[in-house]
Amino acid sequence: MTPVHLTGPTLALREVEAEDTDDLLAIYGDPEATRHLSFEPRTRKQVEAITARSIDSAHATPRTEFCLAVTRLGEHRLIGYARLATEPQQAATIGFALHPAAWGKGHGTETVHLLCALGFNVLGLHRIWAARSPLNEASARTLLRAGMTEDGRIRDHVFVHDAWRDSITYSILEHEWAPIDGLDTMSALDRSAAPPGGETVPGR
Repeated sequence: MTPVHLTGPTLALREVEAEDTDDLLAIYGDPEATRHLSFEPRTRKQVEAITARSIDSAHATPRTEFCLAVTRLGEHRLIGYARLATEPQQAATIGFALHPAAWGKGHGTETVHLLCALGFNVLGLHRIWAARSPLNEASARTLLRAGMTEDGRIRDHVFVHDAWRDSITYSILEHEWAPIDGLDTMSALDRSAAPPGGETVPGR
């Protein structure tokens, strides 16, 4: 597969680069930005390792992990980090984090749509799921607005801040997803690597 580059009405997803480390640290090193995530704020060394692992994952064959930079459309600077990891049975889990300055602008919902476009349009998946902290009501609204359905609760799912924490899970199936206007997946797909069963078209 060619390097991923997906565009939406206001955002884009691209491959992570070494130069993204400072901007990623501004997210993953920020206590507020990571308050509801499954880990505590990261150090620079830890973020450098995340950047390196993200770059390496893009060259794996087969590729099972897509760690991508979220940018504003037409700009290059990273304002968020999005991840899709494939699983057996045509499924994948997704997650993302945005810089606090990008909160409250609908960017989370658009990021979920871009990840769904990658999963359903480009990779030919059947099911995508996500998990959130029970206290992260903003994430609940984001996932529901993107068309996902709440599935249930995983008890004591992660250990963070010296305590076990539950996760609330959500999922969406390929026939349930209604892409927003302005999504373009054509640039993300090497035509020779199209999933079996037909071509991918913008928006679906």
